[in-house]
Amino acid sequence: QVKRDLALIAKTIARYEPVSVLTAKQDLKEASQFLRAPKSNYPITLHEFSVDDLWLRDTGPTFAYDHAHRRIALDFNFNGWGGKQTHAFDAKVAEFIAEQASSRRIISELTLEGGCFEVDGEGTAIMTKSCIINNNRNPGWQQSDIEDELKALLGLKKIIWLNGIKGRDITDGHTDFYARFIAPGKVAVSRDNYEGSYDYNVTRENIRMLNQSTDALGRRLELSIIDAPDSINEAFGIRDFAAGYIGYYLCNGGLVMQKFGDEKTDAKAKRQLQKAFPDRVIEQIAIDGIASGGGSIHCATQQEIEEYSRPPNIDQPA
Repeated sequence: QVKRDLALIAKTIARYEPVSVLTAKQDLKEASQFLRAPKSNYPITLHEFSVDDLWLRDTGPTFAYDHAHRRIALDFNFNGWGGKQTHAFDAKVAEFIAEQASSRRIISELTLEGGCFEVDGEGTAIMTKSCIINNNRNPGWQQSDIEDELKALLGLKKIIWLNGIKGRDITDGHTDFYARFIAPGKVAVSRDNYEGSYDYNVTRENIRMLNQSTDALGRRLELSIIDAPDSINEAFGIRDFAAGYIGYYLCNGGLVMQKFGDEKTDAKAKRQLQKAFPDRVIEQIAIDGIASGGGSIHCATQQEIEEYSRPPNIDQPA
């Protein structure tokens, strides 16, 4: 089911932009079968490369531009979410993708994952302390030093820190499960309404903290609160099931989001995201196999930015 879910994500995104998929040598034939019809608008390319797990948001590089507007690939030294999982192959994913994309790889001094942070493109980031300021990733690092490193790498002026929660899930509370920038100054925030969930209080604390926050330009954040589903497909088990709607993926002209079989909340979340992204086509798909492993569409993907087409500004400092 997980393989079918991954193929569905890839084929849905390929309606809007090219897709690359990492596949172990022994799985190439099966992957080709899963990714067959229907024909997409853009190509899906298979790259032979073994991985330990499917969470490319965390293992892959984060693409950015340097001061000369050249594309770079940031490698954050994936260590299995603080040594919780085997990651011998996954630790090499960022390097491999950077090579395939012909992008200069910059290795951070920090250890973290792409799901740890969310940026607005204008100098503001939202991050969780629980997964970054954590001895299982960055022992001995002070918050101020972490901020200096991330501001330099990601072009940030301000970091808004959520507390998160350590040890309750394998990620130690990734930001992309809690809050996503819709646009500068606008944030989609997940709210868990099941009182028995450890995220019940966490998501409410996140809302309170973000309501009190301003971005790098001094704007108060405008929140769109998106409730998690009241029910899920329990055939896949509920222990690690990631039930939330903000784990969407933005592609060129589209937004690919999840549905969980709860007709009321599925429809409400889709309406909210359509209002937030009026110029995009909303694609809502079920990927319960992937969700049962604790992740989302966003977790299973990592976008690659295009080469910058404008010539570099010679007056811009390096």
